[in-house]
Amino acid sequence: MEDRYEIRESERQSWLSLAFVWTGSMICIPCLMIGGVIGTGLSLADVVLAVIAGYGIVCAYMCLIGMESCDTGLPTVSMAASVLGRKGAQFIISLMLAIACVGWFGIQSAVCGESFSSMIASITGFEIPVWLSSVFWGVVMLLTAVYGYNGLKILNYIAVPALVIVLVYSMILAFAGGGLDAVRAFSPQTELPFISAVSMVVASFALGGVISGDYSRYARSRKDVIKSTVVGVFPSGMVMILVGAVLSIVTGQYDISLVLAAVGVPALGLVALVLATWTTNVTNAYSGGLAVSNLFGFGEDRFRVSCAAAGVTGTVLAAAGLLSRFEFFLNILSALIPPIAGVMIASYWIIGKGRKENLVQKEGWYLPGILAFGAGAVVAYVTGNIAVFFIGPVNGIAVSMLCFIIFEKIKNKGEK
Repeated sequence: MEDRYEIRESERQSWLSLAFVWTGSMICIPCLMIGGVIGTGLSLADVVLAVIAGYGIVCAYMCLIGMESCDTGLPTVSMAASVLGRKGAQFIISLMLAIACVGWFGIQSAVCGESFSSMIASITGFEIPVWLSSVFWGVVMLLTAVYGYNGLKILNYIAVPALVIVLVYSMILAFAGGGLDAVRAFSPQTELPFISAVSMVVASFALGGVISGDYSRYARSRKDVIKSTVVGVFPSGMVMILVGAVLSIVTGQYDISLVLAAVGVPALGLVALVLATWTTNVTNAYSGGLAVSNLFGFGEDRFRVSCAAAGVTGTVLAAAGLLSRFEFFLNILSALIPPIAGVMIASYWIIGKGRKENLVQKEGWYLPGILAFGAGAVVAYVTGNIAVFFIGPVNGIAVSMLCFIIFEKIKNKGEK
């Protein structure tokens, strides 16, 4: 099996370098916001259990996909061609990327807009409508993604450490103001179903888990995939969600910009939040643009158009109040994305017995895999949101695996 994306042995890296990639991915605003949402609806002990369960699910399929990519040296879309077909893999994975990136662009533009409005109000007393701030920063981020900004990498080196410092300072302020007593005495007035909390945690890194093969193919061994995944995801993810949960308990709200303002973080802290969302959202716009290009088959000469389309859509969603539909957005991600992992795991580890020579890429659209993915996505959404039963994403993975195995057997029997 040959593939132009397959890496060479000389390109393999240490597990620690891969772990740092995952750690960097977990230190983000969405993790804080998810911590805030589940922190106001669960006890702190249950938050910890939800994080363990949620990231346990993600890490489980992430390791299996990562080990497959380590064996084959292939990125996710190439491996997915064995279960969805080349065109099916390109379309479905690009669609998932587009939905996730455009949605996160809208969410983070809204967070940035609220932070900016709050900062201006605290300094000048003048209140800028949040929707207007969201549109302004959405456009700034979009222009940065489309036309580039040479200082963005330097800005990223400043923004991430600054955000960490702000969060540490926020925790100090919260505890100094009686936050520890508030956390100890906290009892949620409206309880969030534990299953819903687990699904939200899964959604925070669902896409990252599926496309982890793009990075894990550089691992030197299967053991390195497991070590880099567990060490990179669990500690940083747990810390970020717990920080979001504690701050939300103290302030009574999960919107991170309002949380920072409520605990008394000065305008400089909100500047750090604006910078952090800016650097992250440029990546969302860029990746969303690539996904849209792949989705519609645009060439590189039309990338700016697709990037602009992704950013404009995200900005409109931000102005329209996507932030208030944050939980719904998470539910969509947790239902749609994990079933892709299900069909890939069934194909490589069950039917293919974990051997790379058994991985055969299909041309066009491969119906058994596409139908299995669709069935898993429907079951994941229904059981996770409408008729709550067990854990939606797990149900979706299990159903997509089972359906793929059944469909493959039916197809093979029909060909004999």
